[in-house]
Amino acid sequence: MLKGKKIILGITGSIAAYKAAYLLRLFKKEEAEVQILITPSGKEFITPATLYALSGRPVLGTFFETNDGTWHSHVDLGLWADVMIIAPATANTLAKMAMGICDNLLLTTYLSVRCPIFIAPAMDSDMFLHPASQNNISLLKERGCTVIEPGTGVLASGLHGKGRMEEPEVIVEKLKDFFKNNEKKKTLEGMRVLVTAGPTFENIDPVRYIGNYSSGKTGFAIAEELAARGAFVELIAGPVNQNIDNKLINRTNVISADNMYKASLEKFPKCNAAILTAAVSDFKPAHYSSQKIKRENNNLIVELKENKDIAAKLGSIKKPNQILVGFALETEKAELNAVKKLKEKNLDFIILNSLSKQNKCFGEDDNKITIIDNENKKQEFPFKCKKEIAIDIVNELENNFDKLKCPF
Repeated sequence: MLKGKKIILGITGSIAAYKAAYLLRLFKKEEAEVQILITPSGKEFITPATLYALSGRPVLGTFFETNDGTWHSHVDLGLWADVMIIAPATANTLAKMAMGICDNLLLTTYLSVRCPIFIAPAMDSDMFLHPASQNNISLLKERGCTVIEPGTGVLASGLHGKGRMEEPEVIVEKLKDFFKNNEKKKTLEGMRVLVTAGPTFENIDPVRYIGNYSSGKTGFAIAEELAARGAFVELIAGPVNQNIDNKLINRTNVISADNMYKASLEKFPKCNAAILTAAVSDFKPAHYSSQKIKRENNNLIVELKENKDIAAKLGSIKKPNQILVGFALETEKAELNAVKKLKEKNLDFIILNSLSKQNKCFGEDDNKITIIDNENKKQEFPFKCKKEIAIDIVNELENNFDKLKCPF
């Protein structure tokens, strides 16, 4: 179950660090790809040279290489990994994780990863049972981390060790069970889905544009979830700082609403469905200046004109066996306006985001959505991370596929 899995193994300054070498060896035996991150104190207990010999990868401990200034990006590491496990995790590291302190590469990567996180604590029993440590462990569990409690497996002596790092064999089995239980069924294999994501930028002159704050996080999460279920994804992305690497996802980068309109119109007829998450600019400057507009004494007036409506156009050419999904971001009369958009644009269902001080959607890692279908069925969901939201949306897409009576 670990073959080809990309694992970040974090090692901290515990006497149990020697067990990380055995754990690494077991991962490699399972044919996993392993990237080691080690704290400065971790290097006092096990050498990077030993870990490099076992992993075949440079061991990372600092943001920069002192010899050539190479930058180790915690963001790229977070995108690369399928799972992160910190073993051993000291009381100090647990406290920093709970408080969001990121004073080394391992902790910064922990705050950046989008993958599941496992933690194997290692400390003496009094430290482990101390209320402060137990409180930190509880906080990390609440945030979705899986804590492999010390002594969950039987030691050779037949005793359980409170605070002792769990044995490497037990940790590997827990990860194998996790992947086995979370393996995506290829329920969308053979399907092709168009996804639009991010903002569009409408140029005023060569250096200025009209745009919005969309990060593309939801659209990229949906694309990844679709691919995980076997679908081929045509991802049309506006200007965003999101990376994606999946052979089932074909990314097309665009800038303006006109670019996105043209690409969507070209790809949609060959797709079974389209999920339009992009925050497309409704307006663009009526006149583009080929030269930078200079500051004058008078105020500048920018005349705007409407952009083409991608959702409406796709809705007008949609076949009976295609599914079209839209998004609505409203500041008032949210549900009423969302239902109106659903009907007018011939959508099968719409995802409603409500933008308020309590519910920031742009740029955030979590959101609260409501799904409304064309039969006025409404599903309200609690605040979730955008990866979990993507699962809810793709589940609804599958339900709609099940309703279709004719194949594509």
